[in-house]
Amino acid sequence: MQQLEPPQRSRGLAVAVKPDRRPSRVDKLSLWLSKGSTIDRFWIGTTESKPYPALLRVEEALQLIKRHDTLNYSRITRNLDRIWVHLLPSAQAHYDPSLNACALDERYVLNETTTLERIASTIVHEATHARLEGWGIIYEEKSRYRIEATCLRRELNFLMKLPDSGPMQEEIVRTLEWCESDQTYLSDASFRDREEQGQIDTLRYLKVPDWLVQFAMWVIRRRRSRLPAP
Repeated sequence: MQQLEPPQRSRGLAVAVKPDRRPSRVDKLSLWLSKGSTIDRFWIGTTESKPYPALLRVEEALQLIKRHDTLNYSRITRNLDRIWVHLLPSAQAHYDPSLNACALDERYVLNETTTLERIASTIVHEATHARLEGWGIIYEEKSRYRIEATCLRRELNFLMKLPDSGPMQEEIVRTLEWCESDQTYLSDASFRDREEQGQIDTLRYLKVPDWLVQFAMWVIRRRRSRLPAP
């Protein structure tokens, strides 16, 4: 077997679920300020500025799913309340249980290497998280590999219905193998590391002054020093 490498994209590997299932005040405000559209009574929104290119790409990805896989499309619209594009520090996408939303990172959706097929596959993955959550299967550390494996296999099932999707199917298979061989990637500590680094990267993406980035790093280090040893 070849040496397995970490997934190039953390989309599809959801963020750890927070105990508080209520949306934060910041999320509520951001959601209220978002530009949205409705397709088949399903809300899609974005915090980006005009002309809302990410919103258009998500709409096109949904139409791709609807055209090639009506079963998965019906599950998406039934199990999710919304798809929301905004800046995510922790991953390229995740399922947000507090909003029952598939959250997509704006940078991921707008990246020129992110195809509509990839966005569609990501939505299928996160909708599977919502479906499992609806069955009472909570995203706890001990269960994460099995949950991610289920979501990745659902992606694979969807991709098999798309033309010319062989490379993406192979990528999913490699990700499944890698997750099985290194389940520490899904540990609470690993999630915390990615969240903290992602917060710094997001501040830099927003062109926040360097002194403020340094202050944020100091706050993160101080917060970490107060955590109990594992």
